[in-house]
Amino acid sequence: MSEQIVVRGLRKQFPNILAVAGVDLTVAAGEVFGLLGPNGAGKTTTMRIITGFMPATSGTVRVEGFDVFEQSSEVRRRMGYLPENPPLYNDMSVAPYLRFVARLKGLGRREVGEALERVLATCGLDSVRDRLLGHLSKGYRQRVGLAQALIHDPPVLVLDEPTIGLDPRQIRDIRALVRTLGGKRTIVLSTHILSEVMEVCDKVVIINDGRVALAQVLVAPPHDRHDRGVEGEALLRQLVLEALGLLLVAALLEDARADQELEPRREDVARDPEVALHHREPLDPVEALTQDQQGPALAEDVHRTSDGARRQPQRVIHARSVAPPVIQTAVRL
Repeated sequence: MSEQIVVRGLRKQFPNILAVAGVDLTVAAGEVFGLLGPNGAGKTTTMRIITGFMPATSGTVRVEGFDVFEQSSEVRRRMGYLPENPPLYNDMSVAPYLRFVARLKGLGRREVGEALERVLATCGLDSVRDRLLGHLSKGYRQRVGLAQALIHDPPVLVLDEPTIGLDPRQIRDIRALVRTLGGKRTIVLSTHILSEVMEVCDKVVIINDGRVALAQVLVAPPHDRHDRGVEGEALLRQLVLEALGLLLVAALLEDARADQELEPRREDVARDPEVALHHREPLDPVEALTQDQQGPALAEDVHRTSDGARRQPQRVIHARSVAPPVIQTAVRL
């Protein structure tokens, strides 16, 4: 399959944070491509750059051979974008809004009617075509957002967490809709939910702290998407856990190094009783990893009241045992 989206060395530097740090991605034509990672990992920033919504600090992005930064108008003609919050006007009805978007995207008067009926049918919006957008449920608002991304029939579709905030039934409906679109066009989908990737995607890339932690093909041709089976799901879960484990090791080693840098010198401990009171020997990085893998460290902090009675022991969670965000996400995965 031909490469429809190619990202090389993508970086985005904000004043106080490096949001994307050298991301490389390749998305084949007809592929449903999943960006998986915790909140704040850099998924949304990456997708905004790919769609031309935001400039990059450095790197290149090409969509169907067109450079996003130098040929953005050509890229936008070939791409539909559903941001995390759909761009809807609450005082407009569904059908007039979609006609308005169709004209903005360059469709002629004769094409608008046909495109409107097509997306209303595809996205299941016939029953609400005359309702105000401000009166729609979250699920229908997401459907309208998807319809505006599809109105000009683009070959590439970018969906930023399309099921966020939906109830279980709405999530199921949106995922089913994305599956029907897969294969007919290239789809880039971001999420922090592993089951969503398993259900709809052909390939997954895990992003954390603006870097690619894992890239894995789930199924080769798109028509095998529904035949992945239990073995394929188990393989992906194993790969995800291995990637998260590597990230955990890196985080713990960095934590141990930071602790050692903050430790007072031994001569200071011997000279100052106050320093010695709060001093503890630094943990070896391997020992730190072993302790953190056993779960949050618990300690009993016993105090006495003024009359000498013992208070109830308090459970204290040491700061070093708190897992980084990507590990917290693994619990949800």
